[in-house]
Amino acid sequence: MISNNQLSHVKPVLIAVSVAMLLSGCQSIWPDYLRPKIAMPEQYVDSGAMVDSDDKVANDWWNLYQDEVLSALVEQALIQNKDIKLAVARIEEADAKMREVGAFLLPQIDLDASAKRTRVTEAGPVPIFSGNPRSNYNVGLNTTFELDFWGKLARAKEAARAQSLASRYAKDTVHLTLSGLVATNYFNLRSVESQLEIAKSNAKSRDESLALTKRRLEGGVASALDVHQAEVALATLQAQLAELERLKSLSIHQLAVLTGDLSLVANGLKSSARKLTDLPVPPTPPAGLPSQLLESRPDLQQTEQQMIAANANVAVAKAALYPSISLTANLGGESVELGDVLKSAARIWTGGLTLHLPIFDSGKLNAKVDQASAQQKQVLANYEGAIQSAFKEVNDALVNLRQQTAREKSLLTAQASAQNMLTVSETRYQSGYSAYLEVLDAQRTWHETSLAFVQARQARLAASVELFKALGGGWKVEAPH
Repeated sequence: MISNNQLSHVKPVLIAVSVAMLLSGCQSIWPDYLRPKIAMPEQYVDSGAMVDSDDKVANDWWNLYQDEVLSALVEQALIQNKDIKLAVARIEEADAKMREVGAFLLPQIDLDASAKRTRVTEAGPVPIFSGNPRSNYNVGLNTTFELDFWGKLARAKEAARAQSLASRYAKDTVHLTLSGLVATNYFNLRSVESQLEIAKSNAKSRDESLALTKRRLEGGVASALDVHQAEVALATLQAQLAELERLKSLSIHQLAVLTGDLSLVANGLKSSARKLTDLPVPPTPPAGLPSQLLESRPDLQQTEQQMIAANANVAVAKAALYPSISLTANLGGESVELGDVLKSAARIWTGGLTLHLPIFDSGKLNAKVDQASAQQKQVLANYEGAIQSAFKEVNDALVNLRQQTAREKSLLTAQASAQNMLTVSETRYQSGYSAYLEVLDAQRTWHETSLAFVQARQARLAASVELFKALGGGWKVEAPH
């Protein structure tokens, strides 16, 4: 038990501790974070295609293309890709750091125990009044708790929490980038496959034309020049087929890396039930006002969390210039016999406050404040630059999508006309009204327009993917009422 005399000495300490704890965390030496005001345009360049909407951004935007193979590839990439695994590990690291910093806001209690056997000199000036050698046993609970009077620990936790959120938004950014890469490469692969199909069909037609020309040469109707022209046209197309096969293999290799499935290199990719030209292009998204970019793009949210962390770090650096107050306490027992260490007679305790105030450090702490302030300015500049880049990317994607749509429509008309021209030229040649050069020219025109149409559809699909990425994801289409 503690005597009244002992209690009278402890009361001032307890009062000081209580007052300090009441004041702890009540002071603020740096303002809270406020989102900076940045002038933003009221509409995009292609504002006519954008309408206001409260629809939430959908994370699985790739399903809007209605291709099961594409959906499977994206979902596999989001699980197996090495960049995703790296992003997850960084989230785990940031969460652990946040828990570590948050633990400083609570008292830390340690258990210390010791057992000693010592012998002192018996030939010294002080006589020995107890056994020699002798034992000493000690057990106690210790705690040290810094009172967060200036908000230093709270701001450190705020910074750690912001960094943890930033790591999550970084993972979302990787998700968006990775899914966009998979979709773009998949459309490129399907485009090459469609071009291969067109080239093989054209090669078959040119092979038949070469055989016909040789028969006409044998019959004295055609000349050797017609045969040579047909041979050159067929050989050129066969060379193009080899190049397309090379591009197809490279596209599959890239998808294998993105999805983390290297078996695609040997086994190839499952054929889609739908052709590239049959895939739907999602409608223009109801993105609303440009300011919604701040809420939908994970890279902008990541940068904002970094600004929050930088603002809190300035507060932590400034708090280091002020006194720090810590509470220390110890409760335990000490005796020469192990069995007596927990008895009341062996009880020991201490309690008190410690004050640390920097007096002279050659400007080291002020330099840290300047460093934190400079880092805050850097993050702000990055944030402003990211917003400007985001608006540019949206405007670019809208323009590309609109122009690629118009280009695809024109090429579809050109392809139909080229098919009609080829039919007429073949009929004229077989009837002897025109030279074989006219047929070759018509075949080349049909082949080029057909490939251009496929490439235009691929470019249009790729532009829609870029719009998804620029807007921070896809969107949910409301069912008709």
